[in-house]
Amino acid sequence: MSQTRVISADSADLVVTPPAGLSIAEAARRLQQYGPNSVAEEHSGPVQRVLRHFWAPVPWMLEATIALQLAIGERVEALMVAALLLANVALAMVQEGRSDAALALLKQRLTLRVRAKRDGDWLELPAAVLVPGDVVQVSLGSIVPADLRLVSGNILLDQSMLTGESLPTEAGLDTTAYAGALVRRGEAVGEVVATGARTYFGRAAELVRIAHVDSSEQRAVLGVVRNLTIVNFAIVVAMVAYAHSRDMGVNRIIPLVLTALLAAVPVALPATFTLAATIGAKILALKGVLLTRLNALHDAAMINVLCADKTGTLTANALEIVAIKALGDEHDDNDVIALAALASSSEGQDPIDIAVRRAATAAPRPPIEVLRFTPFDPATKTAEAIGVDQAENPLRIVKGAPAAVATMAPLSRAASTELDRFTGLGYRTLVVASGPPGQLKVVGLIAFSDPPRTDSKELLAELRMLGVHPIMVSGDAAATAAAVARDIGLDGPVCRAGKIPGRVGPEDFAVYAGVFPEDKFRLVRAFQQQGHAVGMCGDGANDAPALRQAQMGIAVSTASDVAKAAAGLVLTEPGLGGIVACISEGRSAFQRVLTYTLSLLVNKSVNLIVLGAGLILTGHAVMTPMLQALSMLAGDVVTMSRAADRARPTPYPNAWRVRDLTLAAVPLGVFKLSFCVGVLAAGWYWQKLDPYQMRTLTLVMLVFAGQANIYVLRTKGRFWLSQPAKVMIVASIANLAVIGGLAASGVLMSALSLSVLSMLLAATVGFAFAMDALKRLVFSRLNIDRRITASAVA
Repeated sequence: MSQTRVISADSADLVVTPPAGLSIAEAARRLQQYGPNSVAEEHSGPVQRVLRHFWAPVPWMLEATIALQLAIGERVEALMVAALLLANVALAMVQEGRSDAALALLKQRLTLRVRAKRDGDWLELPAAVLVPGDVVQVSLGSIVPADLRLVSGNILLDQSMLTGESLPTEAGLDTTAYAGALVRRGEAVGEVVATGARTYFGRAAELVRIAHVDSSEQRAVLGVVRNLTIVNFAIVVAMVAYAHSRDMGVNRIIPLVLTALLAAVPVALPATFTLAATIGAKILALKGVLLTRLNALHDAAMINVLCADKTGTLTANALEIVAIKALGDEHDDNDVIALAALASSSEGQDPIDIAVRRAATAAPRPPIEVLRFTPFDPATKTAEAIGVDQAENPLRIVKGAPAAVATMAPLSRAASTELDRFTGLGYRTLVVASGPPGQLKVVGLIAFSDPPRTDSKELLAELRMLGVHPIMVSGDAAATAAAVARDIGLDGPVCRAGKIPGRVGPEDFAVYAGVFPEDKFRLVRAFQQQGHAVGMCGDGANDAPALRQAQMGIAVSTASDVAKAAAGLVLTEPGLGGIVACISEGRSAFQRVLTYTLSLLVNKSVNLIVLGAGLILTGHAVMTPMLQALSMLAGDVVTMSRAADRARPTPYPNAWRVRDLTLAAVPLGVFKLSFCVGVLAAGWYWQKLDPYQMRTLTLVMLVFAGQANIYVLRTKGRFWLSQPAKVMIVASIANLAVIGGLAASGVLMSALSLSVLSMLLAATVGFAFAMDALKRLVFSRLNIDRRITASAVA
């Protein structure tokens, strides 16, 4: 009678029943006790997701404005501002929903189903309902659904997704098969000993949960809003103080404050970032790259270090024969591979046997008849064939691990020397021996390796040209990792297992070998602490924590579902060309939002000062909340069309340098302020416009100058040499036509003559060319987008 045993898993005593399996009722009870066999994900409800978009600096400013307008009874103006706020939230929700839907479809394709024994019958069940104590069957091509203790059978496991080891491992009675491993050969039955977060796979996922890095986009938005708020608050206080000194009543001061608040709020800032990323995501989708979070595109522009996992990322994750060495004078290389093929399975999926059979197709078949074949046995570490030669003499052929074959056929000094050489090159080596039973002799060695992808060397060269420093991070032995690094042109020192220094930089080592999941995670953090923006490319659950921690986590097409969920982008097609495409597209998107942000800093600060200057000049408010809201709506149409504008990616990694960006905005803002004050003075003293016409003039002037500012600052070179996108040109023409038409006809404002509008348009064109000359001078003195790290400075 079989007995029940107790196995401890993560301090929880799990009663493992005999292999008869669980009853349906008992399985249901345990499912309640231990939870589903899946990694817990943080989900927020629909209400929380909506409210999150109202809780940020830009929404706060709009919400304060709406509250003030309602308090003084300006309901129409409050409704207009509320419409702007809701439009921003709706856009963000739509894009977030699209990303979530894409990820959900991705996960749905990866849902596992398994054969489990319930009530004595084998059933096909979702892997999520497995519980400790379940008895499941795994066979060729299946994925191990939970941590299993094998109770029967032998299987060859590919655990590269979990451990980073490129070579398969044998698993037999009482060994553990980890969740996520791929069965490459054989069939086995096992008892589930751990599910969900208790598995090896799940513990890696827990690291993913705690991994976090702030988005560069979030930091940039907060930095820009902070600087604008400080400047604008000072201007508003000064305007209120001046109005009070002129004995202006509260009924005139409050609309002035509301107008100033509306002029200060960067309403289109979040929407422009989102639209730029959305357009980039669509372009990348055509190139085989799926963004699982939109801000990953902006982060891609900043990457200056790429940590790439070896197995399945830089290599093909497929064993190939790289060397055959015949020993002695009786045999040549063809004999070695032909004899090895006779000791290989003719139909199995063992990767070593497949590689041997493929290589043997070009070698002449020896005149040997195989009578009996014994497949690879993990206990003996050998496979063998028994046969007869042409003279009917008995013959034994053995293929296996060097230490195992050496007990039957001693290795000569030449064989040992070649074996050491192959081992030093990072190859896995098998020994082939042949001869009459009891008289085996070593005939040769066969060396195997996981070859680099054909595009890896080219990819690394392209990354270096883009200013990105590539590093290999692998769970394999140092010799194996170093051999692959040499083949792909990754030169530099190799850091061996357990030797990672406490403080380490990207330049210290080209290869990190024998690295555990926690080490990859800490390595990414160490680089980040030195000021680097890190990309992590990987495919396994062991890579997931580092993928989440990195600014740009990249899951390759063969990645596990945990790796894909942790990454910011997923390569949906084989190969690594998507990485270069993502960095280039990210830098293009970055340039769009960078130049937009510079325009924003110039426009928002100057617009407020113009309101103050107009107040001092005329003694009246030169804008109303209604006109200011109209100006915002008109400007934001063109602003958001910039997300689809043409932009040239830089040949270097980008970074948000908000301080330098703000400093660049100062001389540009002063020049624009001079132009605007000059226009107001001309309207008041020369054209003799009344206070109501001055409001119209101010509106049209700010719209025209804002348009000029956008086109001048959209490129670092001469603005007339760079063609804007058609959608941007159409939006500009429509904007100028609507505002100009309203001003000429006197709708919603006092009318201005066509002569005044024409002179203002001509003056704005001259302002644009002068502004362009100043811009190029400022850009030559200030670095507004180039990444500078601590190590680079040192």
